Amino acid sequence: MDKRQAIGSWLSGPRAAAEEAGVDFGYRGEQLGLPEEGPGSIARPGRRLGALAVDWGLCLLIAYGLITDGYDQATSNWALLIFFLLHALTLGTVGFTPGKRLFGLRVVSQDAGAVNPLRALIRTALLCLAIPALVWDRDGRGLHDRLARTVEVRI
Repeated sequence: MDKRQAIGSWLSGPRAAAEEAGVDFGYRGEQLGLPEEGPGSIARPGRRLGALAVDWGLCLLIAYGLITDGYDQATSNWALLIFFLLHALTLGTVGFTPGKRLFGLRVVSQDAGAVNPLRALIRTALLCLAIPALVWDRDGRGLHDRLARTVEVRI
């Protein structure tokens, strides 16, 4: 391997270098037994971020309109609390939030299908910390999903 190949593999990233070496990563969700496309497949990042934005906007609107008088730091704090309650209650009962439903997503358990309330609580607490949600595996699942043993799929 000459210097250009070594530098090129470094610039393109470890996944591209591994694929060039013959490693087959498969599609997202293959290791979990999920389909590649359509209902039941792993949710794409764009839809997930869109659903998160809708949920956060709804919680911010509730905090701004019903609890605080004007927008300040207290509004954001209340919005985070409402966001926590919204996610913990709706994911533990129906499996989706208003934003997830709008974007055609659902959170299911990795094993059984429906998410039990304890797993929903763990997932929501880790999501509110933000850092676990920013660390993704090769299937596109955040660390909060891996630790709670949940998967966000398309409906």
